[in-house]
Amino acid sequence: MPLLAQTKPASGPVARYDMRAGTVTGVGAMGRGMGSAMGMMFGGGSSAPQHELYLRLGSSQASAKGAPKADHFMPPVAKLGKSVPLTTPQAEREARDELPQMGNEKPKGRLLIFWGCGEHAPKGQPVVIDFAKMAAGQVPPGMWSNTVLRDWGPTLANSKTFGRWPNEDTMGGNKAIRTDASLIGAHRVAGNYSPEMAFNLQKDFMGPLNVSTSSLPSGAGMLRWGAVQDATGYYATLFGGKQGPGGEMGDMVMWSSSASRQFGGGLQDWLSPSQVAPLVTNKTVLPPTATTCIVPAEVKAATEFRMGTLTAFGPEENFSYPPRPADPKMAWALQWTARIRHRSTTSWMDMPGMPGGMPGGMSSDDPPTRPQPRPDCRPKGLGGIMGGVLTGRTGC
Repeated sequence: MPLLAQTKPASGPVARYDMRAGTVTGVGAMGRGMGSAMGMMFGGGSSAPQHELYLRLGSSQASAKGAPKADHFMPPVAKLGKSVPLTTPQAEREARDELPQMGNEKPKGRLLIFWGCGEHAPKGQPVVIDFAKMAAGQVPPGMWSNTVLRDWGPTLANSKTFGRWPNEDTMGGNKAIRTDASLIGAHRVAGNYSPEMAFNLQKDFMGPLNVSTSSLPSGAGMLRWGAVQDATGYYATLFGGKQGPGGEMGDMVMWSSSASRQFGGGLQDWLSPSQVAPLVTNKTVLPPTATTCIVPAEVKAATEFRMGTLTAFGPEENFSYPPRPADPKMAWALQWTARIRHRSTTSWMDMPGMPGGMPGGMSSDDPPTRPQPRPDCRPKGLGGIMGGVLTGRTGC
């Protein structure tokens, strides 16, 4: 049954449940450490697809007895044990888009912004932002999309009682999800602050994305990927740049496959088919039939270091209880709703000294460049920024 059917409920829902399931290949599948990423890029490590799963339960009720407690009981094919605990965090950081940081250093150089698939950037690109003219920590106006919003469903802020998985208090987290795990089957969510939920999932983790690159005579770059079943649309981004004098940060470059200037927001998250459909129509998201996109020559010319991502947005399943009454005059007291959204993502890196083979099925016909000396503990230039992107922190 649709999440909010044709008639608005008279009350409720008392509880909301949100599941986000992803398949990850490339750099993002190699773990959080820079060491494992480098090991794989230079011949070691594994490129097997990994799974990610995020669970969020929000309720308008307080816990009936004692501290909040809730569990998600999954089918045996999920291979996550008897249940997954939904832990209530003490605090929750609001998701927001940020540029990679360079420790406490004031940003230098410029940010060049490109968008759209094509051999050459159209007139009016790039949009240039001079970091020297910005106050420390200031985000350039119009930097991130305000038309495609993130939707995480239940949060600590919008719920009287809240639980999630993974959590800083839970061991293993997404590392515990096996590559052969499945979500199909009967699921049950039970706790002391929400009505018990039961639903059957028909959709599983999406298939992996595999991307290859090649250079065109014009200097542009060709991205090719295999179609993923159940994909509703694709969105690609690239971040890179050049080092300035003395290894300091020079120009930074951002590019997206959108036909309009759209970065961040929900485009970096999970989107439902109903959200993706109009974005395909206005060419913010590539259609599900797309298997190629050309990165303009001007983007490649402005970068020595490049890190790319490609996302395939997927299906959504919705459940609610009790069912909407057949008689529209009857009150509909909605007890709970549950939804699960899917996506598949891949990422790759192109850095000085990198061989032709790349993570996540990535290959390139660009000639290898001379390896660069290992940076010191304080990251400088785009190499340091890339390290920060991979590890989620700056410094060593």
